[in-house]
Amino acid sequence: MSGTSQPQPPADAIVPDDNLPEDVNDGDSAFKDGLSSSASLASSILKYRQENGRTYHAYKDLAYILPNDESEQERLDLQHHMFILTFNNKLHLAPLKKDQVKRVLDVGTGTGIWALDFADEHPNSQVIGVDLSPIQPAFVPPNLEFFIDDIEEPWTYSEKFDFIYARMMTGSFANWPKFFEQAYENLNPGGWIEVADAVLPLRSDDGTLTEEHAMHKWSQHCLKGAEIAGRPLDSGDFYKQQLLDQGFVNVVEINMKWPQCGWAKDEKHKELGIWAEENFGGGIYGLSVAMFTRVLGWTVEEVELFLVEVRKDIKNKGIHAYWPIRVVYGQKPQ
Repeated sequence: MSGTSQPQPPADAIVPDDNLPEDVNDGDSAFKDGLSSSASLASSILKYRQENGRTYHAYKDLAYILPNDESEQERLDLQHHMFILTFNNKLHLAPLKKDQVKRVLDVGTGTGIWALDFADEHPNSQVIGVDLSPIQPAFVPPNLEFFIDDIEEPWTYSEKFDFIYARMMTGSFANWPKFFEQAYENLNPGGWIEVADAVLPLRSDDGTLTEEHAMHKWSQHCLKGAEIAGRPLDSGDFYKQQLLDQGFVNVVEINMKWPQCGWAKDEKHKELGIWAEENFGGGIYGLSVAMFTRVLGWTVEEVELFLVEVRKDIKNKGIHAYWPIRVVYGQKPQ
């Protein structure tokens, strides 16, 4: 409509690639070519919940809505690759002094891939990875241990840590201030904490993602379900202030973006977008089905039908959507 002003993109907006083929839904096929535990692993822990074609952790059943099966493990490892690309081949952004990081805690370690890499890079550090599911490899470096633990329960570690890392844990905690309180209490003076998360909803800087798109509706449904469940998916908006409120100093917040598919002109953002399309487009059923059926009351058939439209939006390079990625780190006073 003539006379209608267009939204002005922010200064850090990602520039879309104007030289894309006319079919904005085409794919980028060239880019797609001994567990240790403080408690005995009772058989009940290994009897995973089976639901809607996926498996979920058995320990603290229903506390976490994402699956733990092979497909999800592959998605988590790809997500790790995306963070390494985002961080320019670094495992973290907090300014750690390598010789002073003796004990490290990886919260929600998942497949353990971050903890494995950190243990390899820091052979003099003792690394502990904790998760609700025993899906980590059995053979690990001697300075790495994995434990089955619920980090929302009181922490009972015998020694304090120098670095606590938590990545993509949004939706996992009902009480983030409590988590930061326990982290503070279990850090040595001068120790660091770093949290890295995606923050819903998905957004666009140029208005190409609208309320009518299935991708936008998916974000809103997820936010609503998470609010009902009491485990918010916009928790990253509050990390900085919560760290400050807890008493951390030298708190830094860094905002980044993952394009939803390969629509960006910049080569790094284009590559991130291609991987994001694979990661989230391929994993969207696992990311959605428990939330939509358990919390929102949808049928599996309704979920599958809706996700057909969401996947179309994910692949559409005419929609310049992105995932906001927020990294916040802080230090316990010396």
